[in-house]
Amino acid sequence: MGRERAGKIAISLHIFPENWDKNSSGWVADSKLYPDLKRKGSRKRLPLVIKRAIDILGSGALLLVLSPFLAAIVALIKLTSKGPVIYKQERLGQFGARFKCLKFRTMYANNDPKIHQEYVQQFIAGKDGLNKSEGSDKPVYKLVKDPRVTFIGGFLRKTSLDELPQFWNVLRGEMSLVGPRPPVPYEFEVYDFWHRRRVLEIRPGVTGLWQVSGRNRTRFDEMVRLDLRYCQTWSIWLDLKILIATPGAVFNGGGAC
Repeated sequence: MGRERAGKIAISLHIFPENWDKNSSGWVADSKLYPDLKRKGSRKRLPLVIKRAIDILGSGALLLVLSPFLAAIVALIKLTSKGPVIYKQERLGQFGARFKCLKFRTMYANNDPKIHQEYVQQFIAGKDGLNKSEGSDKPVYKLVKDPRVTFIGGFLRKTSLDELPQFWNVLRGEMSLVGPRPPVPYEFEVYDFWHRRRVLEIRPGVTGLWQVSGRNRTRFDEMVRLDLRYCQTWSIWLDLKILIATPGAVFNGGGAC
């Protein structure tokens, strides 16, 4: 090879599949183990720039236009229950990077998160006997009749208005307007290996393909397949179609809890 070429050789050690450290807040997936994602990102560099521009302009405009409505929601939450207005929940972004996902508080303060944790883990495992929404024989992704949820919180959840503060996460670059929903760490812990692709392929979103294709009435594996289909086929045009379809899915309330 010669000294010059040999000097360019670099050797590094990587373990696959990765041993995800649930106790490490700084853990992120090793991008070197996913060269296909790097190649895909380089091919779609311009569309990704356009997607980010739409995220900034769209989320900024929505926060400005909806500011009086957001103020009214803040007042309702403050007047009907004690506790902070904004709930900050740790979620996993692209490649597993952790961030604080913002939502309007829909529960009473100081509640026990184990109820949701156990339910979500059973839902992902596909166990029977879980809560079902009215008019459906399929388990739903969110708890039905959760005793921790306030009266106002129930309305905000059913209409997905509790997620409006996530436009700030979009502005910060932690989320996109369209993409897979960011999972909580204890949800990620029980993912099958193939489920993890949904947090690797693309930045998480406020809305996505599964939200407009059945929302919470879709089984978890079907939800992941929809997310992966979006990640593999996404385009600016697909994002626009999902954004246009989202208000109808929200006001229809199909599958929301």
